[in-house]
Amino acid sequence: MADSPTDPQYFKSFDGTRIAWRELGEGRPAVLIHGYFSTAEVNWLKYGHAAKLAARGFRVIMPDLRGHGLSDRPHDVAAYPPDALMRDGMALIAHLGLTDYDLGGYSLGGRTTMRMLVNGATPRRAVMAGMGLTGILTTSGRGDYFRKVLTNLGSFERGSNEWMTEAFLKTTKGDPVALLNVLETFVDTPLDAVEAIAVPVAVITGAEDDDNGSGAALADAIPQAVFREIPGGHMSAVAKPELGQAIADYLAG
Repeated sequence: MADSPTDPQYFKSFDGTRIAWRELGEGRPAVLIHGYFSTAEVNWLKYGHAAKLAARGFRVIMPDLRGHGLSDRPHDVAAYPPDALMRDGMALIAHLGLTDYDLGGYSLGGRTTMRMLVNGATPRRAVMAGMGLTGILTTSGRGDYFRKVLTNLGSFERGSNEWMTEAFLKTTKGDPVALLNVLETFVDTPLDAVEAIAVPVAVITGAEDDDNGSGAALADAIPQAVFREIPGGHMSAVAKPELGQAIADYLAG
């Protein structure tokens, strides 16, 4: 089993944008999508979540979203059409020839997983972590928050939510222009589409995480969903070992 991540690999997505991904482990494919401002390395590798899945027999496939990490980060807003992230995810699955796989994500990655499911993705199981029902049905709220942060960098009171979000942006060396454009890709998912999902899903959220609404409510809306609560808030839960453990337990169960 590969016990260290592969070097970045790249492919051209539906519109020619170059998307990077890394892999860890061998076995059943599991595609994991990181959150907004983050990267595959920070979200999945840094805190050992991918290693937990690899140890359970998974080939963990971790793309960098467009506008993030090692993927292309164009400044032209035309490179960020609605649902571009969903289409990138579908393009990666097609590029790798995956037919029997699992799929999941954290925060924006969880929402991207939802968008993939309602647009025809057919994983065996799916995981939506750090995501609640409000963040699926109405994306404008979080979009407005991040737009405020990205257009007022350097102006926030130390210790405020906005200040901590900006600090995270600096940690991941995010590109503010590209990330502002990523907000244009957000698409709401109607409740009837959520209720029609036929794939088993685990919704996993921190006990203090209400950034995207209720995770329990999201699980209640999905016919074959289970809800798992882990310690922490939206920013802190991703750094806790319980996140990787909960994902691994569900996908391996």
